[in-house]
Amino acid sequence: MKLTDEVYLVGGGDYGFNLSHRLDCHVYAIDCGEEIVLVDAGFGPCTDQILELMRGDGLDPDRVSRIVITHYHADHVGGAAAMLRATRAELWAPAEVADAIREADADQTGLAWAQSFGFYPKDYVWERSEVAHEYGDRDVIPAGSLRLEAVATPGHCRGHYVLLLEGREKRYLFASDLVFWGGAIILQNVPDASVQEYAESMNRAAELEFDALLPGHHMISMTNGKRHVVTAANEFNRIGLPRDLLR
Repeated sequence: MKLTDEVYLVGGGDYGFNLSHRLDCHVYAIDCGEEIVLVDAGFGPCTDQILELMRGDGLDPDRVSRIVITHYHADHVGGAAAMLRATRAELWAPAEVADAIREADADQTGLAWAQSFGFYPKDYVWERSEVAHEYGDRDVIPAGSLRLEAVATPGHCRGHYVLLLEGREKRYLFASDLVFWGGAIILQNVPDASVQEYAESMNRAAELEFDALLPGHHMISMTNGKRHVVTAANEFNRIGLPRDLLR
């Protein structure tokens, strides 16, 4: 699904537009000219479908040079191993959680907990993935002639990042699971979630300049996307909590 000349939505599940597997996050492709950068890899079982969607949009998977993971939850990184085999790209992951991704640590990432009550299928197996590069706060990730910057935003989980893309005519925030349309959030009862860190991260994101808000699930705002971040930040700053997307 072409969003602009440089950004495409090539995957997504039930909390989105049902383009691929029902548990996939939004998977974005950035057309950087000679190369393509993928933002997240989806859940895994429908990697071939994501690749077909890319081809349908005129994007050759052989041009994928990097797959950038925003955080280590299975709906965002579970498909990394299959995507790496299909594209021969490099996997980039947050330094804080790169080892957990390498080891496919189901306990540390919360996968085992989510399987225990049926959110993820009990027979699902997350393959280990080789992380070629670890990135940190304010690192610039190679993206051809475009500029892609990682910004640390923990709170939803440890090692959560958003990606700020300076395109040819527009600036985009790949918000992952930090914030969604209307200022909604996903704050889960997991050991590495933190209300205080979430609030700090939201206020940090509200200081960024961008046009389009491209979250990890749900609706997309191509213009004036910052209003959703500001709405969530204001709710946190009133000592409350923004609306939760999953309720």
